[in-house]
Amino acid sequence: MEKTTSRNSLINRLPFDIYTLRLFVISFAIFVAFSLLLPDKFLTIRNMQSMMVQFPEYGILAFAIMITMLTGGIDLSIVGAANLSAVVAALVLTRLAGENGAGMSPVLVIPLAMISALIVGSICGLFNGFLVSTVGITPILATLGTGAIYTGLSFVVTGGPAITTTQLAFIGNGYILGLPIPVIVFTVIAVVFSIMLNRTTFGFNVYMLGTNPTAALYSGINSNRVLLRTYWIAGLVASIAGIIFLARTNSAKPDFGASFILLTVLIAILGGVSYTGGFGTVSGLVLAVLSIQFLSTGLNMLMLELFPSSAAIFFRQIAWGGLLLLVMVLTFYVDRRRKRSPGTQT
Repeated sequence: MEKTTSRNSLINRLPFDIYTLRLFVISFAIFVAFSLLLPDKFLTIRNMQSMMVQFPEYGILAFAIMITMLTGGIDLSIVGAANLSAVVAALVLTRLAGENGAGMSPVLVIPLAMISALIVGSICGLFNGFLVSTVGITPILATLGTGAIYTGLSFVVTGGPAITTTQLAFIGNGYILGLPIPVIVFTVIAVVFSIMLNRTTFGFNVYMLGTNPTAALYSGINSNRVLLRTYWIAGLVASIAGIIFLARTNSAKPDFGASFILLTVLIAILGGVSYTGGFGTVSGLVLAVLSIQFLSTGLNMLMLELFPSSAAIFFRQIAWGGLLLLVMVLTFYVDRRRKRSPGTQT
């Protein structure tokens, strides 16, 4: 009993929770495993730079999913909102500063395009928040419907084909102090989320609402206002992801990133965000993003090495599901063991 009490005391003194520590070990193990298996391909500077450019696209969207899940809800419209924001930004760029545009200076048009994208994302998020908080529609149904609306609007605006522009390529392909700009954007969002969720009254209200809505009500928390702000932030973050989409691919497509919804939900759950709300950390989410990126890249390289076929890349989806199941099983047994421990208070 003394050993168990001592171990629990040691765990409680850690600056992070045991789930984050376990996820860090898993991420590190995946990285080391592929580095040993593919030293000439995986563990190279070129591959590190390639991975740093890839993961911010869905990593930023994962923050939008996370904050809505913390309230006990979810936002399935983030990809639709991101693409609609990218389409509007591309339209502004091509109509005002493109070869056949109005001839305005890119110095003026580029900030205008970004602001337009952020406004579109904000409107999408506020509309979701209104449906969930005021109308009272279940989040999964409300955002499933609005996601279809946002995607449909993108198709109506573009007529189907992608809108191409290279005026934001300096963001998608640019570097500052040796780091890709998308990674810097991802890092800034992670820091802002960490401060917002851990150091502000709004962050406390988000966790409180997700943990116990009834207690939050009797504590004087305005649930409708918290939900409205939560979904607005999700829409705003989705629009930032849309700008990254446009900057990375030099085009805005209505159906870009169709698989990102499932991927971001997977990242959130893998990162320890409770689907019932009330628990989840930014550090856990970041580690989950890195785990998924290491696994995807390493598995693609390994499968193409063993089975030189384009179908090999689809093994990564099997790996995503397997990793999620592994973490959930580990969490279940570790939690059950901790609850049975005599020194643990439940």
